[in-house]
Amino acid sequence: MDTTVLRSAYDRLLDAAAIPDLGDADNGGWNADQILAHLLSVDASIAAVALGVVAGSRPTFDNRISLDTWNLDRIITEHSGRADLIDHVRSQATVLCDIADQLNEEAASVPVPSLLLSNDALVLDQPIPLASLIDGLAEDHVPVHTQQLLDLRARRPGGRALGRLRAVRRALAVRGAPLP
Repeated sequence: MDTTVLRSAYDRLLDAAAIPDLGDADNGGWNADQILAHLLSVDASIAAVALGVVAGSRPTFDNRISLDTWNLDRIITEHSGRADLIDHVRSQATVLCDIADQLNEEAASVPVPSLLLSNDALVLDQPIPLASLIDGLAEDHVPVHTQQLLDLRARRPGGRALGRLRAVRRALAVRGAPLP
């Protein structure tokens, strides 16, 4: 498999996760730490599935544990802060991509019985090729969570206005103009 797109998606996500002062979601959704813990859980599960396929077993993928708030809190507690969570997501994404890079066409095409939920709604309950499970991270899962992280910045009180003011200040500083 080629994981170039997936690696790029993780790079964008990790840049978004490193933005300082990410707030809470207005709609009661996950905060940045919960999003990162969710990614750690999903990535570990998919890496385990991929290794199981290579080992000759027929594993299944079920994302319910990666949605469980108790599990997310446990993962968050095991880390010393956001920077530690980001570092762990970075290293685990690398492991997942390295595993996927090693999959041959036969392994990548093995059907994996999959159960996917999102916002308490059933998204998928059927076997899909392992490659589709991994490609789904790059095509949908990681970009959606990247946008969630970016939305946390934008939803902070004054977040958009502050962002525009900072951009204006940087532009003026480059030109040598006085800063507002």
